[in-house]
Amino acid sequence: MTSSQRRLSPTEQRNPASSGLDDLDTLGVLQVLNSEDRAVIDAVAAALPQLAELVDIAAERLCRGGRVHYFGAGTSGRLGVLDASELLPTFNLEPGRVIGHIAGGRAALVNAVENAEDSEADGRAVGTELGPDDVAIGIAASGSTPYVGGALDAARTAGAHTVLISNNPYASLADKAEDHIVLDTGPEVITGSTRLKAGTAQKLTLNGFSTALMVALGRTWDNLMVSVVATNEKLRERTVRILREAADLDEAEARSLLERCNGDLKTAIVVSFTEAAPARAASTLESHDRSVRAAIAELVGTSTSSEAGDSSGPDNAGPGTVGA
Repeated sequence: MTSSQRRLSPTEQRNPASSGLDDLDTLGVLQVLNSEDRAVIDAVAAALPQLAELVDIAAERLCRGGRVHYFGAGTSGRLGVLDASELLPTFNLEPGRVIGHIAGGRAALVNAVENAEDSEADGRAVGTELGPDDVAIGIAASGSTPYVGGALDAARTAGAHTVLISNNPYASLADKAEDHIVLDTGPEVITGSTRLKAGTAQKLTLNGFSTALMVALGRTWDNLMVSVVATNEKLRERTVRILREAADLDEAEARSLLERCNGDLKTAIVVSFTEAAPARAASTLESHDRSVRAAIAELVGTSTSSEAGDSSGPDNAGPGTVGA
């Protein structure tokens, strides 16, 4: 299909709402941008059922040793790399489990690399590294980036689950993926500038995907960031506050418990709810992929299993329902 035959992506069409943009004063320009950004929330909301299915698929595959790979070029590629890189400090996710790939490599993170996105071969070369337990997520506003197409082709051949996230309902790459998540944000305020609405929608979608995935993997406790890596004083103090919130302790109690648990927040939470020794709490966490809820469920279940008629148990072991 030639470029003249292909339907023009909405992201490349002119937006009548921003006509005369350069005649507006600064506040007027910002108001147009802000007004158009409101479409982003609705576009992402419409995609949530598909996104939820993707989270469940990815969680299952990660639990059996698989990985999630993002593929993109330009803004889309940078957003994928950004999302993957933020999971270590926030959720203590081990390196190599969620990976961002950008056309043109590291240099493209800060500077445009000429023609990198047009290389289907480069995308294919990276996609061949995936396996049947992996998930490949291609991110492309127009849904036509050759680099992304090559990666999805190769990943699908390798047995990975493949998904395209685009802002084009008519994306030409849609048939290269098993699922197509459309973020229909329409024409941009500045024609073709997909760093605007399209990029914002992609950022929100990746935020939602990776956060829900980390919740599914037990990397939070209630709505607390219990997997945070305390690499500086600010984060060490946050660790104390989180333990106080989670276990209803005063500051002295929280600091003492953290010291007994060698500074490991998750171990301290498990100890506070189960009264297990720190070593046992830590080993139980490791056997449950560091899930606080799963560790508490096992330890509370073990301690109460012989008590007939005892109403205590996992459901009473902390906020919410104890589960994965």
